[in-house]
Amino acid sequence: MAGPLEHDNTPDRFYTVTGGRTSTQGSSLDVVTLIVSECDPAPGMQSESVRILELCRHPMAVAEIASHLNMPISVVKILLCDLLDTNRVTARQPSSAARRKDELPAPELLEQVLVGLQNI
Repeated sequence: MAGPLEHDNTPDRFYTVTGGRTSTQGSSLDVVTLIVSECDPAPGMQSESVRILELCRHPMAVAEIASHLNMPISVVKILLCDLLDTNRVTARQPSSAARRKDELPAPELLEQVLVGLQNI
């Protein structure tokens, strides 16, 4: 038997989950934006939103959330925007402070991350 988030992940399902919305115009969320829960799930919340709040008790990147939910990033961004609008989560942009070259991740690690993101 399928769990609550192991639904048939078809376009119809995503249409239902997002209420028919297809974009997050004006959103500053990207795949590395960190999301943090600001409250516990409330009764009657959509199962995907409940799972996001549970996952984000500690900061988690948008790409990681999409991976855990087995959903496209575009759909997850729409759900996150809803949670942001109701102050249930906060978004933290990655630090843009300049780093020294020796502080940057190894190119091999960056390549592995890129391959992982492409496989989502």
